Amino acid sequence: MQAVILAAGESSRFWPLNTRHKSLLKIMGKPLVWYTIKGLEKSGFKDIVIVQDLRRDMEEELKEYSFKVEIKYSTIKGGKGMGDTLWQARSLLGENFLVVNAERVDADEIMSNVKVQISNQIQNLKSKTVLFGQKTKTPELFGIFRFENGKAIEIVEKPKKGQEPSDIKAVGVYLLEKSFFDVYENVEKGMYDFESALSVFMKKNSVDVEILKKDEEDTPSLKYPWHLFAFERYIFGEFLKKKISKTAKIAKNVVIKGDVFIAENVKIFEGAVINGPCYIGDNCIIGNNSLIREYVNLENDCMVGANVEIARSVFQENVHIHSGYFGDSIFAKGCRVGAGTVTANIRLDRKEIIAKLNIKGQISNIKTELNSLGIIVGENTKIGINASLMPGKSIGSDCLIGPASIVSENVGNGKSFPDLTRRG
Repeated sequence: MQAVILAAGESSRFWPLNTRHKSLLKIMGKPLVWYTIKGLEKSGFKDIVIVQDLRRDMEEELKEYSFKVEIKYSTIKGGKGMGDTLWQARSLLGENFLVVNAERVDADEIMSNVKVQISNQIQNLKSKTVLFGQKTKTPELFGIFRFENGKAIEIVEKPKKGQEPSDIKAVGVYLLEKSFFDVYENVEKGMYDFESALSVFMKKNSVDVEILKKDEEDTPSLKYPWHLFAFERYIFGEFLKKKISKTAKIAKNVVIKGDVFIAENVKIFEGAVINGPCYIGDNCIIGNNSLIREYVNLENDCMVGANVEIARSVFQENVHIHSGYFGDSIFAKGCRVGAGTVTANIRLDRKEIIAKLNIKGQISNIKTELNSLGIIVGENTKIGINASLMPGKSIGSDCLIGPASIVSENVGNGKSFPDLTRRG
């Protein structure tokens, strides 16, 4: 059977980590989409179409990896939502195809629940469309199924609180027939025309909704940047094993506890403590007396100076930090952080952290459902010494944050904070 991986679009809700497609963020040395492909491969798929945008970053990244499936790329221009993305790629699609989001790292688990059912439908040549759902506590964030007499008849996109048609969300996995495009072609086009076409299709055809038995927390969804933490925990739980590479150089009095993966050519200096689960990528350096603890992911070529504490954080490649505290934070690749920097990660009143995001020109206050969240920083940003970074704030790519700054609001891409151009 054929699978289609959707990896186009700007992911505006994922700022400041949306310089490239969000599924190219790495955990344990591999981009999220790698886990998706491997899951589909394990489920028996032989033919995969990846739909990417004009940046072609997906194709560029994945050429470094080998797979046992045939991968074709469909490069589209400005996909206006999921429906338009599929429509532009339709010439590569067969009569039946599975649609998954690129960050569906648990694809093999989802498919294992319904593999026999789907196989039978394909063989009968009258295969019904199969949609996948799951109970959710936050229906306002997702497309939600409406049922009538036990039959799914509609998907309502991000319903307002109190107006939810059910508590079953669509999980971004769809087994479709090519006849779906006959319906899609005739619906009014817009951001959610895919869901509109599915609703029309459901009313005219026999459609199954397979409800996943796993809890929502065990099948993470990547809507906002802080959701990456749930993906880290999932991937650590599935793949992290205790290992220390033979090429790693570790001082005698370093303490390593729990499941810690230490990759090639890592250097860890005297007095450092690493409490797993943690992943430390190739060529990383960890300085004297630093503490790395609990769900820390350091990608290749990261440098952690002396007297640093990092807790529950994700660093992409080539991030250098001098000293300070970094809790519940995400740094995109290429960041530089001066000595004495502190990421505050808990409000003084201990309440839920609210994140402010600019989504397509509209400022929205987003409930994170987290009481502990530090800073989220885009690519190649430089932060001066003794900076204080407040909980739940975001700093864009290519920013300059001056010494002793207190960052209590978001800083947009390419900005200086304070405005360094005004300094003498």
